[in-house]
Amino acid sequence: MTDLSSSPVLPLFSAEQIAQRVDLLAQMIAAKKMHNPLVISVLKGSFMFAADLLRALHNHGMSPQAEFIHLSSYRSGTSSSGSVDILRDFDSTVKDRDVLLVDDILESGRTLAFARDLILARGARSADVCVLLEKAGKRQVQIDATYVGFACPDQFVIGYGMDVGHHWRQLPFIGVLKKRDDDAQLNML
Repeated sequence: MTDLSSSPVLPLFSAEQIAQRVDLLAQMIAAKKMHNPLVISVLKGSFMFAADLLRALHNHGMSPQAEFIHLSSYRSGTSSSGSVDILRDFDSTVKDRDVLLVDDILESGRTLAFARDLILARGARSADVCVLLEKAGKRQVQIDATYVGFACPDQFVIGYGMDVGHHWRQLPFIGVLKKRDDDAQLNML
């Protein structure tokens, strides 16, 4: 595997742009007046987005409970494997609650469709989807996000919780790795 920890990162969305968009998403979500709201964050990539969104929801008068589900369809690569595994399930009951499912990116849709169907099958009143990024034209299953932060170009993105090979989650912005001649494409990981 190529060591990517020293590769240059080109910013795509700044920390300021993200903060403004998160606040606007929280404002739209708060306007819905959810019943007994529960926010379920899909780990690992959405942890920063979910934390900022929860604080913004509080600032807009909401007090949702927070939960986490750890799902994987990527394993250690840069493209979906095609199947979704539950690595850690959430503990709270969703029965008769309005649930907001939060994820970092909507691409193939497999992970989010799996999670939404699971939540609805367990009796949730509703299961809205909020994603920070959406890649158009990549859907493998039918699912639409209720709330979208940004349209994302068809590039592998990192930062603000998203990683490649467990690197770059700590960045306060979203970016792409600048290709170097010796990087031999990220999909070689």
